[in-house]
Amino acid sequence: MTAKTADVLLVGAGAMSTTLGMLLKQLDPSINIVMVERLDHVASESTDGWNNAGTGHAAYCELNYTPKQADGSVNATKAYAINAAFEVSLQFWSSLVKKDVLPEPRAFINPTPHMSFVWGEENVEFLRTRYETLSQSAQFADMEYSEDPDVLREWMPLILENRDPMQKVAGTRVRYGSDVDFGSLARSMCEHLNEQENFELKLSSTVKDLQKRDDGTWDVVVCNDKSGENETVNARFVFLGAGGGALPLLQLSGIPEGDGYGGFPVSGQWLVCKKKEIVEKHLAKVYGQAPIGAPPMSVPHLDTRIINGEKALLFGPFAGFTTKFLKQGSVMDLPKSVRANNLKSMLSVGMNNMDLTRYLISEVMQSHEARVDSLRNFYPDAQNDDWELAYAGQRVQIIKKDEEKGGKLEFGTEVIRSSDGSLAALLGASPGASTAVNTMVSIVENCFADELANQGWDKKLKELIPSYGESLVDNPELLKEVREFTLSTLQLDEA
Repeated sequence: MTAKTADVLLVGAGAMSTTLGMLLKQLDPSINIVMVERLDHVASESTDGWNNAGTGHAAYCELNYTPKQADGSVNATKAYAINAAFEVSLQFWSSLVKKDVLPEPRAFINPTPHMSFVWGEENVEFLRTRYETLSQSAQFADMEYSEDPDVLREWMPLILENRDPMQKVAGTRVRYGSDVDFGSLARSMCEHLNEQENFELKLSSTVKDLQKRDDGTWDVVVCNDKSGENETVNARFVFLGAGGGALPLLQLSGIPEGDGYGGFPVSGQWLVCKKKEIVEKHLAKVYGQAPIGAPPMSVPHLDTRIINGEKALLFGPFAGFTTKFLKQGSVMDLPKSVRANNLKSMLSVGMNNMDLTRYLISEVMQSHEARVDSLRNFYPDAQNDDWELAYAGQRVQIIKKDEEKGGKLEFGTEVIRSSDGSLAALLGASPGASTAVNTMVSIVENCFADELANQGWDKKLKELIPSYGESLVDNPELLKEVREFTLSTLQLDEA
């Protein structure tokens, strides 16, 4: 067994690991990084264009980020936070474009208006309240609202085509929303990293073991799946950014901070339009209300995508249940993740979420006709033969301990860190890759605190992310300044 050393070992070659690798290399070009990927291509699992929504999640259109309260008001706290986090991503990408580290913006991000659309008196009232609440903030001041079918027909022609004129409808629009091809973005970042000194990418390689040494470093056994040879990488810091594969690796590490965590896998499917003339009529991400009992990742949307330079039109996603943690995983992933320290929380979640499980199974069993019927709520003229089913990626929702219920199911993302900051793992799904930069900055702050304080990393972060250390939620002038920079650099604010 051969051995080597590294400052940083990144497990997974998707949006998260490539973002952290790029961030660290910008802060210290001499840092020694090894990236390990189980598949034979970069960004081929959760980050691949067909395996995620591609929405630059800024809370402009996603109604589940502004839940309705008992008194009829909406809670916008999460929307403000997600919007600010996405602005951090836009700033970082803009800085990399300015430095010619990333290619021209159209290679990975395209202007795609973000819209919400609802029908029925109660839903219209909710959307109106949501708009009135959000538009008071500088973050959402450019949001437009209308209940006029003629205006909505200009915004989203397919959706208003042959719709019942007596149906009460409403919509909102933010014109500079974006579609992000996270697969192309991750591959561009990895390509740049691969050209740098002190960076090594290991494809078709699987982590078999993680052991912590007495000196605080980690011995990570990596197997080359093609040759069968093992290699031990001794790393000062390990990041587990392997999507659904992060939970088993966290358990393998044995850090006490990972005790009690489990995973609830959810699969996804899309209807993809086969007719080019229909695809060309729609340019927007139009989100609606999720069905009662549906997980957040199942919020229905009629979605313009630009994947590998090609325009596509998708509707969904339709959720489903599987025991796989990865699209290219094993049906034994869920059973193998059960441990003594998470058994109680997983059983509790299973017993308390039977409605969700039944919903997911019913989604899997739907006929093509039933799926197109759901689409007709958005696009009344949809025809069965114009759409085909495609399979999206897997998402593993977080199960964790809860003192009252024994366990709880969460649909966000969470970073679990060892107490000494030598290992970090990212679990969960939404809003995922959109807020990767903000999440990776938090890892730098917590796991590289000495470098941040003593090696000038804080000043470099400020150059890369002009709003670093300040609040975009509370500082409208700063928000205006950075938004002008990002919209211009990334060519997002075009008519």
